[in-house]
Amino acid sequence: MEGAAPPASSGSGATGAGSGPAASRRVDAGGGHSSMEERFADLCKSKLGLDESMTRQAMQLFKETESILLSSMSSFASGSPEEIERFWSAFVLYCVSRLGKAGRGKEDGGITLCQILRAFRLNIVDFFKEMPQFCIKVGCVLAGLYGSDWEKKLELKELQANVVHLSLLSRYYKRAYQELFLLNDAKPEENCSQPNAQQAYDYYRFGWLLFLVLRIQTFSRFKDLVTSTNGLVSVLAILIVHIPVRLRNFNIKDSSNFAKKSDKGVNLIASLCEKYHTSEDELSKALEKTNTLIMDILKKNPCPAASECQQDSLSFIDPEGVTFFKNLLDEDSLKSSLLILEKEYENAINTKGELDERMFANDEDSLLGSGSLSGGAINLPGTKRKYDVMASPAKSITSPNPMSPPRFCASPTGNGYYNSKMAPITPVSTAMTTAKWLRSTISPLPSRPSGELLRFFLACDKDVTDDITRRAGIILGAIFTNSSFGERMCTSVRNTNRNDAIWTEQRKMEALKLYYRVLESMCRAESQILSGNNLTSLLSNERFHRCMIACSAELVLATHKTVTMMFPAVLEKTGITAFDLSKVIESFVRHEDTLPRELKRHLNSLEERLLESMAWEKGSSMYNSLIVARPVLSAEINRLGLLAEPMPSLDAIAAHHNISLGGLPPLPFQKQERSPDKDEIRSPKRACTERRNVLVDSNSFRSPVKDTLKSKLLPPLQSAFASPTRPNPAAGGELCAETGIGVFLSKITKLAAIRIRGLCERLQLSQQILERVYSLVQQIISQQTALFFNRHIDQIILCSIYGVAKISQLALTFKEIIFGYRKQSQCKPQVFRSVYVHWASRSRNGKTGEEHVDIITFYNEVFIPTVKPLLVELGSDASPSKNEEKCAADAGPFPESPRLARFPNLPDMSPKKVSAAHNVYVSPLRSSKMDTLLSPSSKSYYACVGESTHAFQSPSKDLKVINNRLNSGKKVSGRLNFDVVSDLVVARSLSDQNGAPVAMADIATQTPVKCEQPDT
Repeated sequence: MEGAAPPASSGSGATGAGSGPAASRRVDAGGGHSSMEERFADLCKSKLGLDESMTRQAMQLFKETESILLSSMSSFASGSPEEIERFWSAFVLYCVSRLGKAGRGKEDGGITLCQILRAFRLNIVDFFKEMPQFCIKVGCVLAGLYGSDWEKKLELKELQANVVHLSLLSRYYKRAYQELFLLNDAKPEENCSQPNAQQAYDYYRFGWLLFLVLRIQTFSRFKDLVTSTNGLVSVLAILIVHIPVRLRNFNIKDSSNFAKKSDKGVNLIASLCEKYHTSEDELSKALEKTNTLIMDILKKNPCPAASECQQDSLSFIDPEGVTFFKNLLDEDSLKSSLLILEKEYENAINTKGELDERMFANDEDSLLGSGSLSGGAINLPGTKRKYDVMASPAKSITSPNPMSPPRFCASPTGNGYYNSKMAPITPVSTAMTTAKWLRSTISPLPSRPSGELLRFFLACDKDVTDDITRRAGIILGAIFTNSSFGERMCTSVRNTNRNDAIWTEQRKMEALKLYYRVLESMCRAESQILSGNNLTSLLSNERFHRCMIACSAELVLATHKTVTMMFPAVLEKTGITAFDLSKVIESFVRHEDTLPRELKRHLNSLEERLLESMAWEKGSSMYNSLIVARPVLSAEINRLGLLAEPMPSLDAIAAHHNISLGGLPPLPFQKQERSPDKDEIRSPKRACTERRNVLVDSNSFRSPVKDTLKSKLLPPLQSAFASPTRPNPAAGGELCAETGIGVFLSKITKLAAIRIRGLCERLQLSQQILERVYSLVQQIISQQTALFFNRHIDQIILCSIYGVAKISQLALTFKEIIFGYRKQSQCKPQVFRSVYVHWASRSRNGKTGEEHVDIITFYNEVFIPTVKPLLVELGSDASPSKNEEKCAADAGPFPESPRLARFPNLPDMSPKKVSAAHNVYVSPLRSSKMDTLLSPSSKSYYACVGESTHAFQSPSKDLKVINNRLNSGKKVSGRLNFDVVSDLVVARSLSDQNGAPVAMADIATQTPVKCEQPDT
């Protein structure tokens, strides 16, 4: 055991509890296995009222997973037996409700997620944070009961994304409403609990309910964020022309929010489009649907002509495109309309629905919980920022009315909380701005290759035009199908299917146009490198085109924030792997100059995911190249069954998705799986059986830095997608697999450097320790590459930090490392809770086969036996003599050399954290940032050197003011909105370092074995 006591755990998932027998005894003390089953059965019948069929299914799953529960007590929630049992029971019931035959709605004896959460006193944030761990643990059981596609049918990620979107939309609506309308129809000094305040809130409630019913009636079950926002803005338009003028927070004649005007008055639709970055065409369509819904459901008849209605709310508004419903929001009509909308919505969610979305309008609903759901699972704009789901009411989960009013109180000025000249930057506003780029820049382009692109096609050895256009039609048809976007939850199926068909066709065309645009730019760049227009090797490469199409489609889907086709769905649809896609991301960004910053961030975050874990997963095409570049690893790759399957042919994709091939003959590349072309990636079977002679020993691996330098001299795309066994003449005769794997591992090394620095700074470790950790990880990448197979890069980094701490005799526990890692932006609990191991028959613990264990077990059983020689070298040879340094310089930096690589000089990140103990960041003030600091409330959060806090002050006094503020200990409320640059952006600007010997003190070389309990 370690001498240092571990720090106290924090968070709902933290526990110091053990597992196995100890955990089992704790549960037995509470009544034993039978008591757990009895409590679960009683709750199913008495509290949830499940029918016999569903209760039987739930009991079956609970019994089959009970042994896993008892052995996983330290992996969930706070570790208390009662809380873990509640979580587990909720997970079981949710799986049965989604996967079981009985879970088809309340009228069929089904149950919704909200009912489950209230029954077990859980909130939605904690549920989604812990559910992935449950799925990992019981995946084999679910597959046996419900089939291998259980994860797809569970739709957990889609539901979680829907929750995040609703949270964002509810806050977006609340902010917009408070900007436009007063939330208190009383005098400012009167209490906001007066009856008039309740009536004012009813208008707010009416708008949210109208929006929810609109989503159910006119959109598919899982809606994209942009379409939903258009619907929400259409609801705001309805409220503007119907809510009494006395509740307005603006003067229609003077307001800067309504700048678009005509001779007849304010052009409401155009003004809202300018303010919320929507399309006039899309907003008009959404408004038409909203008007139709009011007529059909609320039975309200519009005035024949808005200009003839003598209403104060219509004064100075151009009646063109505006529909007015008389008495829609009168006091009596408002109450009846609310009841009708409530009933309509309840009928819909009773038929098929997991969530009562009305709760998002109520800050006090304790189902919402607190915390962030966007960390890695869902790609929202600005993934490095944290967005809390909602306010955190720490109350019991009993909410009789999910739409009970939140506590709105007007400010003394009567303007609500919003008093800024500019709308704040939010995930929703960012999504709308990005969609505007797609609408204005990409949509006007032709849907056929341009004249210049056709010239490149014709310049190939054979005309590839038909092949390329046909392939694009099939692959995009497979991605953008109505079946790709979930089931329906609506009452007007025909209308919804028609809307979905229009939507998917629009997105398909956007992706096609973007594909042709970037492909043309890439061809132009390649032709300049090759000094010729014949790009046959590239333009006839099937894998390259599929990667390009997948990247284009992913950007379109990411722009609209579609939750049912979240990454990596496009990989499955196109038949490529994460490693394939990683080859084109950097080129795609470089060759599309107009790409919005948020989409660049999205691609950077994808590249991080690909590098950190996805490229190492089973079935990655990376292994098909690695087995050629490193034949010594072939035995381990084959033992684990890691090789990728051949890409499905276009015929197979077309048949699977029922796509018409248009009568064209089969393409030549469709036969390459049986007889691979020299330019295509070779068959896995051939790759794993053939050996070759290499210039260097098969146990060694060349420097990633050298490979990176060489790759700069090559046509990057042609070499990246060439056959792994094809010689690369421009790289000194090495194979393309060696070049590709060298570039890939250099990116891994750079990403590891950034992650190591961030975590070491948080743990306040010295530069000496940081360099030792970096050197160890670098040697693992080059000499023990198999340690990364089927694992996450952070798992190796965490173990390396602890191993270096042990040989450096540093008092640092694994629990402290995990505690620091939890605060990193890329942290996922599964990284340290569930590490893949494949026990060999000779393992010392007697286990065989695959298993997921906690990181401490992995460290002791796998990491240390593998890395011990490297740790010994790191400790004993940290301070080489001058003679040793001279010999090393003469011999060159072989991977077996014990000399430490100096940590690379990373460029300053912006914002840069300048204190390990405090959340203090420094960022240069760009001109683009000035507009966000216009309002006094926003400007008070920033301290800007060069733009004095007072007009007469010098920069030196600015620094003094900043220091005084930081040292005052006064806590500033509110979030600081930084535009954080992704790690991969920084990684690309890393300077190549040859490395110099670092003098270090002698370090003890004892074997560091970990004995403390796993942290969760």
